[in-house]
Amino acid sequence: MGRTSDAKERLMEAMSELIWTGSYGTTSVDHICEKAGVKKGSFYHFFDSKTELALTAIDHGWTEHRKQLDQTFSPVIPPLERIWRCFREFREEQEQMKEKHGRVLGCPIHSLGAEVSTTDEQLRNKLQEILAQFIRYYESAIRDAHFQGVIEVPDAPALARIVFAYGEGLLLHARIWNDLGHLNEMEAGARRILGVKDEA
Repeated sequence: MGRTSDAKERLMEAMSELIWTGSYGTTSVDHICEKAGVKKGSFYHFFDSKTELALTAIDHGWTEHRKQLDQTFSPVIPPLERIWRCFREFREEQEQMKEKHGRVLGCPIHSLGAEVSTTDEQLRNKLQEILAQFIRYYESAIRDAHFQGVIEVPDAPALARIVFAYGEGLLLHARIWNDLGHLNEMEAGARRILGVKDEA
């Protein structure tokens, strides 16, 4: 039983890494099994298709990532500091991935979404669900900052979407140019978008 459970986990880890480092479309079941060190028969014991594995791996990865986000966006942390911490964690993660893989990888959710949004409805819907949940973390921080008088943002949902899109756009640029320097202006740009005064 231990080996069976380990095989499933290795398949999910392999799928997640292949999505992040390469192309979902060109990644085959054979590639996944080779990366995971799992036989093809074991793959089909757990999953009916590559899409099912991808959905499971994405769900698992998001569940784990939300544990970190719950700490980063804890209500006990000053509202805007939650966002700045999230940005710093983005940078740290990208630095780690570049050291491991030799290049900037950007956001796996957006990279995958850009690739499959017109071809795979199941994956598109799952990615949209995750992004909507992520944006709500920003929304809660922005709303709290507004209520505390730190910023004047009566429409927190709209500004949350804008700030989130801005940060993800910088991650995409960092991936395209293979240059983490694009992330240096993340906080400064978000401050301008939110109308943060210097003392905030």
